[in-house]
Amino acid sequence: MHSTHLLLEEPIRMASILEPSKASFFPAMTKIVGTLGPKSRSIEVISGCLKAGMSVARFDFSWHDPAYHQETLENLKAAVKLTKKLCAVMLDTVGAEMQVVNKSEKAISLEADAIVVLTPDEGQEASSELLPINFDGLSKAVKKGDTIFIGQYLFTGSETTSVWLEVSEVKGDDVVCVIKNSATLAGSLFTLHGSQIRIGLPTLTDKDKEVISTWGVQNKIDFLSLSYTRHAEDVRQAREFLSKLGDLYQTQIFAKIENIEGLNHFDEILQEADGIILSRGNLGIDLPPEKVFLFQKAALYKCNMAGKPAVVTRVVDSMTDNLRPTRAEATDVANAVLDGSDAILLGAETLRGLYPVETISTVGKICAEAEKVFNQDMYFKKTVKYVGEPMTHLESIASSAVRAAIKVKASVIICFTSSGRAARLIAKYRPTMPVLSVVIPRLKTNQLKWSFSGAFEARQSLIVRGLFPMLADPRHPSLQAHQMSRF
Repeated sequence: MHSTHLLLEEPIRMASILEPSKASFFPAMTKIVGTLGPKSRSIEVISGCLKAGMSVARFDFSWHDPAYHQETLENLKAAVKLTKKLCAVMLDTVGAEMQVVNKSEKAISLEADAIVVLTPDEGQEASSELLPINFDGLSKAVKKGDTIFIGQYLFTGSETTSVWLEVSEVKGDDVVCVIKNSATLAGSLFTLHGSQIRIGLPTLTDKDKEVISTWGVQNKIDFLSLSYTRHAEDVRQAREFLSKLGDLYQTQIFAKIENIEGLNHFDEILQEADGIILSRGNLGIDLPPEKVFLFQKAALYKCNMAGKPAVVTRVVDSMTDNLRPTRAEATDVANAVLDGSDAILLGAETLRGLYPVETISTVGKICAEAEKVFNQDMYFKKTVKYVGEPMTHLESIASSAVRAAIKVKASVIICFTSSGRAARLIAKYRPTMPVLSVVIPRLKTNQLKWSFSGAFEARQSLIVRGLFPMLADPRHPSLQAHQMSRF
């Protein structure tokens, strides 16, 4: 076992907990996805986020326009050059998201036990008595007694910034609700979520398609976060759409599981998607509180065994306004790592939080500590047993490489790859040391010109636990000889 790696079953000297952690050349094995927004879009702050450990930048198109996000992305490119830190780009779609429209942007105060009406008439002004929404089918989807939650960006769980409504009656296209808690909604858009209510909206909307075919194509996005994925067919349709958009045929699709419908079809979605995002904000509302951890453990196990990256969201909400996480949040981050998460996604914490750099740094430190007590031996045996025999040649080589590296207490595993598949298979077995994935550029032609590919594969490693990519120089004589020998 690697010298810095412990097992939870082994006794840990309590005094050792107080000892400062040793600095490491590599950051935490668990990756961090940061959402860029108002508080994290300057070159200075983005540079700080990259140095703190952010490896994937998420652009959430449920708010603001492409021009705004393009400015942020240009700042990201400048920060990458400045820090020499590689960073992937994730486009997060709006999907089947219902929103409350507050054109005046005036704060709306809602009092417990009062009545509020949800109306599809977006021309109306939002008030304490009336909330315009962007969906005209809500009245047909709900019934008396159903639960609706409304909050800014994502539900914080705080009684003062998100509101819980209970449907009282339906009047034509309007839905009359009783307010269950007092709250103040501030901003122009609020997310509306109906608990265990089936909404007849497309997963990939016309707005999403327009953004992907323009902003996405222009910036050659590495990942597409497919919001509100409910069926495997949603992923297939998204992949077919991307296949017609030039280089985006290489873009990986991460299915975002946000409701009961997605949970019920999880296995088939996992087969089709390149990775999974466990959106615990929305799903945490659909599920009873005592069931949330079961979903997390079961979903992460399935992703681990399939060798597909799993991303966990909503871990340090309180750091949106505070410099330190709560005890429960710190434990939650560690448990996500121990459960098998590849990456932690920070949303409001970095988008509009007061301490984006400090949040990324804190989460990274917690991940690094949790990784030291991850039971790799048990995980390895469980994975080998799940895969069974006979293994494929590549799977056998990958698992053997991990076992050998651990036995000789290697400091790093170096893997040469062109597609990234071999490196991802090694990472699947969760080695205790980093995996340096050296991506060899591939020579390709469109009959008019020759070019090298490999940047996509390198950046897409940045969301896989333990993988640290490098793009080999195609001008190196040995690589040129290798490429020419293939023709």
